[in-house]
Amino acid sequence: MPKPFTLVWTETFSRTARKFFRKHPDLAGIFEDVLKQLETDPRAPRLRLHRLSGKHRDKQAVSLTYSYRIVLILCIRQEEVVLLDIGSHDEVYRD
Repeated sequence: MPKPFTLVWTETFSRTARKFFRKHPDLAGIFEDVLKQLETDPRAPRLRLHRLSGKHRDKQAVSLTYSYRIVLILCIRQEEVVLLDIGSHDEVYRD
């Protein structure tokens, strides 16, 4: 069985997630499922992991729902997933 990935919560992500879940408490269960999947296999098709471009070119994103994303950095060598941002498509890809 592959070694699990470690989730690294940045301060910014923690703060943004608190605000996000005050507005969207109904998504907390889905969020927990996504985090478990990220720990097990960040490349699982269900997450729809994809590389970002432009100013976010060193980052990836996964889908929380059709409308909401989690932006992250996937560090394969250190087996870490660094969580950076959560929100709607427009919110997480803003300048």
